[in-house]
Amino acid sequence: MTAPTTEADPRGGEPVELPWRVLPDYQCFGCSPANERGLRLQFRHTPDGGIECTLEFDRTFESYPGVVHGGMSATVCDEIMGNLLVLRLGVSVFTTSMRTRYVEPLRIGATYRCTASTDAVAGDKGPHTAHAQITDAAGQAVVFVTGSYQPVTPEQTKARMAMSDDEARLVDEALSALRDD
Repeated sequence: MTAPTTEADPRGGEPVELPWRVLPDYQCFGCSPANERGLRLQFRHTPDGGIECTLEFDRTFESYPGVVHGGMSATVCDEIMGNLLVLRLGVSVFTTSMRTRYVEPLRIGATYRCTASTDAVAGDKGPHTAHAQITDAAGQAVVFVTGSYQPVTPEQTKARMAMSDDEARLVDEALSALRDD
């Protein structure tokens, strides 16, 4: 994927700070700026309470000639929906299912926008549903995704992720700050 756009968004969306940023060796394939082989997604808040990001894939992510592998668009949607729920709920969540509908293939070198939304409310037990769509430069939706996510406790988070006690504490503090807002 080529480097994400870092210019100010003309729609005015504020950049999103993810709680994982507190980890010293944060290597998420989807959203870590430090993962050289990752997507380095940068999210912005949308006026309706969701988040969005801009995408442009290079040939590293090619399937058929000139076409982005469909798994990459599903990965982006999973990443944005999961992070939206983490931000909204203030707890870690894990994907339990996803349904993806492809309308058109994504093209290598073309710019796309991915948006995520949810009606989830902090404190609800879950599972929670989120929606994502990828639109092309003309605003036409080319991918639709619905995902289901289960919130987990801090203890479950530590058990499911490879984190030290100190890292688990840092993440829990960052998530707790989201719940306090």
